[in-house]
Amino acid sequence: MSVPSPLLLVVDDDQVARELLAEALGREGYRVRVAAGGEECLQLVAAQPFDMALVDLRMPDLDGLSVLKRLATIQPDLPVVILTAFATIETAIAAVAAGAADYLSKPFRMEEIKIVVARTLAARRLAHENLQYRRELKARYGFDALVGQSHQMVEIYKLVARVASLETTVLIQGETGTGKELVARAIHDASARAGRPFVVVDCAALPETLFESELFGHERGAFTGAFVARRGLLETSAGGTCFLDEIGELTAPLQAKLLRTLQERTIRRVGGNDPIPVDVRVVAATNHDLRKLIAEGGFRDDLYYRLNVVTVTMPPLRERSSDIPLLAQHFLEAFAQRTGRPVKRLTPEALALLAAYHWPGNVRELEHVIERAVALASSETLLLDDFPLHLREQPDRAPRLPAAGMTLEDVKRWYVTKVLEEAGGNKVRAAELLGIDRSTLYRILERQATEDEG
Repeated sequence: MSVPSPLLLVVDDDQVARELLAEALGREGYRVRVAAGGEECLQLVAAQPFDMALVDLRMPDLDGLSVLKRLATIQPDLPVVILTAFATIETAIAAVAAGAADYLSKPFRMEEIKIVVARTLAARRLAHENLQYRRELKARYGFDALVGQSHQMVEIYKLVARVASLETTVLIQGETGTGKELVARAIHDASARAGRPFVVVDCAALPETLFESELFGHERGAFTGAFVARRGLLETSAGGTCFLDEIGELTAPLQAKLLRTLQERTIRRVGGNDPIPVDVRVVAATNHDLRKLIAEGGFRDDLYYRLNVVTVTMPPLRERSSDIPLLAQHFLEAFAQRTGRPVKRLTPEALALLAAYHWPGNVRELEHVIERAVALASSETLLLDDFPLHLREQPDRAPRLPAAGMTLEDVKRWYVTKVLEEAGGNKVRAAELLGIDRSTLYRILERQATEDEG
């Protein structure tokens, strides 16, 4: 059964503009209904749900802003684009403040209309998917720690929902502070193992001499000080999930022993010979490029393939900056609940500051920054001065022009570097912004590196 195309409502007292829009959007494959005024618009929306509305700002019976506010009570999730022949900064601000999804001026540029409609519908679909998967996770498994509405996070919600009921090994990749452990806990809490232990093993924190005993356990007399036999963390995880954080830090001998455990579903304690069956699901995480480690001889390829049954890639915060307001609010509410104090607010300037920063420490850094600001703020509203200086200092990225000016090559080099910085070092995104192929960008960067070395 095919899914019907989106249903749009065009509201304009100008018959020519109304019919022009309806015809153009109909040619794009949308179903379109029209209304000649605000009251007719409200009646139509009350009678059936629409996917989007385009509403003229100035109409004789009911102006666009009034229609927008009343539509919010009839169909709260309906995105509305305001159209006007009298575009001013004041009307634009008023429209957005009233909840408009976008604001376009007449005379129409049809290409712009098509782009805005497609973008608005995509955003609505994404929000619905996000809500659907978050509700599924929360209702079925009681897990609500992951925060975000970006398309990257929606894909992660989907993946968690799908793999949770499976017994497959999962590898979570991502920079430090992106929330890899939260995803591991989400998978555990959403699985049939939720009532059993969730054990975290930090592979980077324990020295090799202790790690084997900690992970696999030891028998009495296995080494000096081993006065009694002891279960390791894998045995402690029995029936549940063992989360191996920073798996790329394991030494070669430990990698071999872990591979054997995953293959045979048994462990051997240090100083012991008998295999001990273990029923445990392994979820591993790394901030390393394991393929690069394999090429360098630092990681076993057979262990990688055993771990990499399902991969979850956590995006850095700079690539999902649209989630920063949600995350900031989440942390503000969490700190308020923890301290028993009212929830503090962020000024628009403070929120803009947070959105503009690149967050090398990702979500964890944002959490610490919000916690610090809450602790030090003297009022219920967080101001720019409540945040660390390094967030407020804007580095001077403008080039220092030589007296005779820059050559074309100098300008090109500076611009490529600037765009790469703006993309947070993401070469794929930088190539898109520059309007060139990724391979072309790589060649430019390689040439620049060679020139710098020379």
